[in-house]
Amino acid sequence: MIAIFTDFGIQGPYLGQMHAVLAAEAPTIPAVDLFPDLPPFNVRAAAYLLPAYSQYLPDTAICLCVVDPGVGSARRPLALQADGRWYVGPDNGLFSIVMRRATQVRAWAINRIPERLSASFHGRDLFAPVAAGIACGEDCPGEAVGTDTLVAPPWPDELPEILYVDHYGNAVTGVRAEALERDAVVEVAGRRCAFRRTFAEAAAGEAFWYRNANGLVEVALNQASAARQLTGLPPKVEVWLLTGTLIRSLHSTAPMGIPPARDLARQSMSGSTNCSQANMVPVRPKPVWTSSMIRRILSASH
Repeated sequence: MIAIFTDFGIQGPYLGQMHAVLAAEAPTIPAVDLFPDLPPFNVRAAAYLLPAYSQYLPDTAICLCVVDPGVGSARRPLALQADGRWYVGPDNGLFSIVMRRATQVRAWAINRIPERLSASFHGRDLFAPVAAGIACGEDCPGEAVGTDTLVAPPWPDELPEILYVDHYGNAVTGVRAEALERDAVVEVAGRRCAFRRTFAEAAAGEAFWYRNANGLVEVALNQASAARQLTGLPPKVEVWLLTGTLIRSLHSTAPMGIPPARDLARQSMSGSTNCSQANMVPVRPKPVWTSSMIRRILSASH
């Protein structure tokens, strides 16, 4: 299986042209549109969505990933094998979260130059043929490179922003639900949202957060559109953790000069830390931060 993950959208010729190449070069391999309408040009958002939405694919699947605003530039074309699954696409940070969460990663810089290579459509002319070849059992046409040479921006482990709004108006974040306990309350666009396990547990029109089918924190309204009811969605809306237990920090590392979040919490509760200087999210036993403080916390990771 070849799974397409791109910001091309379902309208226009681009997705169809990639499918045509796959059908011609790997006619016996099914190709599916895993996520064909990612936020345009937003490599960071795609990097957080990719591991969530590719995790349920067969291990033998090849992910053809094209979110490539730097197409035609000096950025490298890449093939990556993370815990056995192949990913093909640009070396622009798109694979950075997949690499961070994998236990074994190997990478190749693609060095095959096709006879026809558009300067603006490497998805069709370069990445699709390489993905098709790998799916058919061919060796990756590239040179092995160290993973430490790949583009890996210092993005946080969890991204507390709305990254994508689906057909129903539900808002998908870059935070894994396992990072929060079920007593957590988040705020999005001024609306406080408690946890609900299912839509049926929420009253009609109630805003809530839940663990979506791919393991991410998602904000929704029961039988209504969160995107319409919560002003400002999208493009970039921060998600604030107001109360509750934070199992894992929303940041991979604290900003320079700032103690880790859990240490700050302990200091604050013992009275040894000035809250005006805090740069953290709240943890139990009690919430001690205001939403304005949390705004500074989350913006610090951008």
